[in-house]
Amino acid sequence: MSRTHPVSGCRELAFRAGYAVDDAGEVALEDYAREVTRAREVEAVRGEGVSGLVTGLHLCGLDAEPVPALRADIEDFARDLAVRSGGGGLGWS
Repeated sequence: MSRTHPVSGCRELAFRAGYAVDDAGEVALEDYAREVTRAREVEAVRGEGVSGLVTGLHLCGLDAEPVPALRADIEDFARDLAVRSGGGGLGWS
């Protein structure tokens, strides 16, 4: 999977804000999104520049766009990672 070569069933989930999560937090976010959407593959999208905030996700292997409530749930998880654990993902499961 690659964002530069999307295939059928790939979707972009853009967040309303960017979230500061470290590498472990990024893996946790990808795992969480994969589990709740049943996507085959998920890749975090980081914003350009120094901050490198996670600004969304690229999901592949979906039949349809995630419903708004599910999109909000995934963004809430990203926000929670950034605020409550200092951006780390360990211990989320």
